[in-house]
Amino acid sequence: MVIPSVEELLEARVHLGHLRSRWNPRMRPYIFLEKDKIHLIDVLKTQRLLEEAARAVREIARQGRAILYVGTKKQAREILKEMAESVGMPYVTERWLGGMLTNYKTIRRSITKMEAVERMMRDGTFEKISKRERLQKLREKEKLERFLGGIAKMPHFPPAAVFIVDIVEEAIAVAEAQRLNIPTIAMVDTNADPTAVVYPIPANDDSTRSIELISGVITAAIREGIEAAKAESVARSGEE
Repeated sequence: MVIPSVEELLEARVHLGHLRSRWNPRMRPYIFLEKDKIHLIDVLKTQRLLEEAARAVREIARQGRAILYVGTKKQAREILKEMAESVGMPYVTERWLGGMLTNYKTIRRSITKMEAVERMMRDGTFEKISKRERLQKLREKEKLERFLGGIAKMPHFPPAAVFIVDIVEEAIAVAEAQRLNIPTIAMVDTNADPTAVVYPIPANDDSTRSIELISGVITAAIREGIEAAKAESVARSGEE
């Protein structure tokens, strides 16, 4: 498991927090100093907490359990989608629909509706309905796919953990995970409350470089966990 050096963290602008006027006092332990009215994050603490979070997700992945990626802000969308897909994990990158965790039965019905249209397209039923109906179903499918496509194939519900970029932006996701006692791992900027998540990673959550670096470490740890599980499975097979 490779944790970025201090230099790499600084180059990715991980240390740049918000203006002092926007800070959350609970971030005090993770702030190194203030410069030009901007709080700078202590990257040594970022390193330590990132390593703790990475070890946690590695173990979850080793157990074959799912980690849900959540990040709907513009800077995070494509990065998280790509990262999640690279390790076969579910993700929400467009908009968090209230109840995605706490009212999953309703969400599941919408996913089933989307999958029904996909079946119609495959089995030829689509060609037997009117053009108007086809257009309506296609529009509905596109909308559902945009918001729910990333969780449609989630193997187990609820996920074992949730990785979040910007807990202020994703406050509803954080609250739903708390309600279900799902561990949360999150990039926490100086305007956020780090006590709201189980594994806070103090870091700039507005910079694409920072998001890419931190989420890359989390994704690499998940990949290690998946590979470790495969190796253990092969070893057990050899013993039988």
